[in-house]
Amino acid sequence: MKTHDIYLYKSDRHKDTDFNMWLAFPGPESFALSSLGFLWMFKNIDEADNVNVEYVCTDTPMPQYRVDDLSLIGFSFTFDTDFLTIFSMLEKNNIPLRASERGDDFPLIFAGGPVVSANPAPYSDFFDFFVIGDGEDINLQVVNICKANKDKSKTEVLTMLDKLEGLYIPSLNQKKVKKLTKKLEECIYTPIISDRAFFKNTFILEVARGCANRCGFCLASYLNLPLRFMHYEDVIKTIELGLEHTDKIALLGAQLSAHPQFNKICEHIYEKVKEGRNIEMSVSSLRVDAITPEILKTLVATGQKNITLAIEAGSERLRKVINKHLEEHQIMRAVEIAVNAGLKGFKFYGMIGLPTETQEDIDEMIALAKRIKEKYKGFNISFGFSTFVPKPNTPFQWYGREGTASLEQKAAYLKKEMHKLGIDISVSSAKWDYWQAVLSRGDNTFGDFLIEVYRNGGKLGAFKSAAKKYNINADYYALENYPYNKELPWDFIDIRPGKEFLIEESKRLVG
Repeated sequence: MKTHDIYLYKSDRHKDTDFNMWLAFPGPESFALSSLGFLWMFKNIDEADNVNVEYVCTDTPMPQYRVDDLSLIGFSFTFDTDFLTIFSMLEKNNIPLRASERGDDFPLIFAGGPVVSANPAPYSDFFDFFVIGDGEDINLQVVNICKANKDKSKTEVLTMLDKLEGLYIPSLNQKKVKKLTKKLEECIYTPIISDRAFFKNTFILEVARGCANRCGFCLASYLNLPLRFMHYEDVIKTIELGLEHTDKIALLGAQLSAHPQFNKICEHIYEKVKEGRNIEMSVSSLRVDAITPEILKTLVATGQKNITLAIEAGSERLRKVINKHLEEHQIMRAVEIAVNAGLKGFKFYGMIGLPTETQEDIDEMIALAKRIKEKYKGFNISFGFSTFVPKPNTPFQWYGREGTASLEQKAAYLKKEMHKLGIDISVSSAKWDYWQAVLSRGDNTFGDFLIEVYRNGGKLGAFKSAAKKYNINADYYALENYPYNKELPWDFIDIRPGKEFLIEESKRLVG
């Protein structure tokens, strides 16, 4: 089948250099081609004159460069269980899993992304170094140092890399590593538009980075502070660039609708639709209390029928505990605006098992759904729930999960009551979320455990048996509440607003 890729930059495949590297994505190419951060990193390196870079995915049939020809491999690490796919990709290419078993005849291997920026400790045996935080700029510095010192030993190169801010190098036993925060001076956008992407022929652009709401459980919010907006003029210019090549655009940002000119951005797109341009536009997320008729008018005009809104908890009490100051009248107002704009439905996102949650909080979610259903007949609502997972560098990092059996009972109760109302509902697996919590709060003793999980197939049973074999007290990592004075595996990361602030925030929210 013929495929069609559009490169929005000059990609030179015949550079006069012998420095070769892979940028590796732990998933199929279709997902890689829809991953904005991964593609932007690839573009930045690909534009450099002194490096040949190839992106490699799980379904890449035959890489252009062999491992023997590589000096550097960088892995994207976005989800806790990505280590399973990364191990598989390493073994497929006959690369030892542990960094200590890879001599100077193997390339240096590093990782970046939200999982390892928050807590790289569980994976410290497997990578030569980690990029902590925003990696757009430092990746090129890393490449240049590795290129200039291509013939030196790994230890010598790592010692040079140690001078850079934002790198964690496990073999050098660093004391503190500062998380990188980029001052955004340009719009990040999809540099390769492809019909092979999961989001086919879609031009994605980042409108905002970070979130000022600071929900107590939310890693995405705290890891990406401060909230930064792209300049309106740059957003419009970038949208126009995308529309030169496709009619499908997606606006990305954890707090999109907080952009000071977001209504104006939507109006710009709406005017193009009125002029006859057939634009399909989607948005990553919207805040319930920031929905306006102008925004929804544009979404409906560009083909959106349903959007997802995060309300997290059913009761106003629990929403205050998690720092989401959202009142019911604001939720009902958002539904009313949506109905009037011609939207067909909302999918609400929530969480169960949050600190201090009671049965009354669960019942409030059901009651809210019933009130919406009764007042706005014909408007489709559905719910998606996950279970609470404590994440590093958040105010709730000290709080363990509720027991799996209890969470499964809550999930079953929610499903039963929502189905009575004729409402579709999905709930993430409490058993899988348990192991996500173990990984999330894990430490540098996890090396053998992770390899054993991988060797036994990476299913739930593999996690359980590996923990037993290597005396990993999984409940300690997933379920226990930690004292505030406990030294945490990720404390060596210098991240703002800092641990003392998180302690005060945790006390303020939960009491």
